[in-house]
Amino acid sequence: MTIQVILADDQPLVRAGLRMLITQTPDIDVAGEAGTGTEAVQLARDTDPDVVVMDIRMPGMDGIEATQLITGGGTDTRVLVLTTFDDDDYVYGALRAGASGFLVKDMALDDILAAIRVVAAGDAMIAPAVTRRLIGQFADQPPSGRKPRELTGITDREREVLRLVGVGMSNAEIAAALYITAGTAKTHVARLLAKLGARDRVQLVITAYEAGLVSASR
Repeated sequence: MTIQVILADDQPLVRAGLRMLITQTPDIDVAGEAGTGTEAVQLARDTDPDVVVMDIRMPGMDGIEATQLITGGGTDTRVLVLTTFDDDDYVYGALRAGASGFLVKDMALDDILAAIRVVAAGDAMIAPAVTRRLIGQFADQPPSGRKPRELTGITDREREVLRLVGVGMSNAEIAAALYITAGTAKTHVARLLAKLGARDRVQLVITAYEAGLVSASR
């Protein structure tokens, strides 16, 4: 089955480059292009794509608001944020809005295609190294007056797994750290998703941050 993708970016050259890349890939098709957040939301409603590759900074409605409208619209469309991480303060906001991950514009082209496939399959694309940078940027800057999120209904082992997810570990790395099998680690993650009402692994990272389980120093 071919993955249908919308490219949302206000830079025509970026869209053209991505379209050229995708047209050479038999399992992914470009369903449309948008130059603003408003166009992206309308196009997503009209075409119901599998994935929207979304820029953050666009004129008018930005990528964060567009992401929230798309993911909250009752469809299965997923959003993969495309941004320049080093100078973009909005990644956390995009993930909070429901994005299933993010790409850095200078990452390898094969990694972009792989990320689209991962997100289309219902998982999240959040590389461990980038996760640590994300936490490092935001964990020591909580919104004024925010109290750590209380976690109820999870076991001590699940809390530890959540912390390891929060620092960007894969299931295999969690298994090695806790001396359990990869299958057991996967089961713990699945239970956390269900118990915490998280859509995917990205939201578990956010929950770990909000609960104070991770910080810039660990």
